[in-house]
Amino acid sequence: MRCWRRARLYLVCDTSPGGRALAPFLSDCLGGGVGAVQLRDKQASDQQLLDAGAIVRRACSEHGALFLINDRADLVTALDADGVHLGQDDTPAAAARELLGGEQLIGLSTHTAAQVDGARDVDYIGVGPVHATPTKPGREAVGVELIRHAAAHASGPFFAIGGLDEANVGAVVEAGAQRIAVVRALTEADDPGEAARRLRAALLAPATSLEAGVGAA
Repeated sequence: MRCWRRARLYLVCDTSPGGRALAPFLSDCLGGGVGAVQLRDKQASDQQLLDAGAIVRRACSEHGALFLINDRADLVTALDADGVHLGQDDTPAAAARELLGGEQLIGLSTHTAAQVDGARDVDYIGVGPVHATPTKPGREAVGVELIRHAAAHASGPFFAIGGLDEANVGAVVEAGAQRIAVVRALTEADDPGEAARRLRAALLAPATSLEAGVGAA
C-alpha cells in the first residue's frame, strides 16, 4: 500500500492548526516524521478547503507523505489528494469508492468491534477515541481494548486515535497499535516538529528493541 510503511504518524488538522499559519506548521510536522495529513475543517468553505488543500498537497509532496481530505470525496480530484477519510455518518465507503475508483485511498473511523470487523471497501481504519477528546465531543472513549481487537482482527492498516500524546502512546503500542493519529499532540505543541519526532520514536521503540534483542542473540 502506498507509503504506509512511512505513515506511522498521522496528523489531523484544520486550515489554521492551533492558530498557526498552515505551511510552516506542516513543514515542521512533516520534517519531524508525520507520514500522513488529513485536512479536517467542518466550518471551512469549499474555497477555503481548496486554498488550504493546495498548501497541504505541496507540503506532503515535498516530504513524501499522504494527503487525505475529511469527508469530501467530491473534492479529492480538485485537491489532488491521495484519498478521503470518512466517518460512520459520512458518505458510505462503497459510494465513495464508486466515485473515486480504485486509485485513491479511503479511510474509515471505527468505534466498536463490530465496526472494525465490518469495515469494507476501505484501505485503512481509524480506531478510537482511545481517550475522551474535545475534538470529538460526546463520543465515548473506547480505551485500549478496542485497539487490541483491531490488532487481532483488522483486515488492513489501522491508526489508534483519540487523546494520544507522548505520555500515553506506550499503552496503545503495547495493545498492538503500530500507527497513531493525533490532533492536539501536535497542534498544541510548543515545538510541533520535536513533538512529532518524539511521538514517532515512541512508536518505533518496540520494534527497535526487538531488533536489538535479535541481534544480540
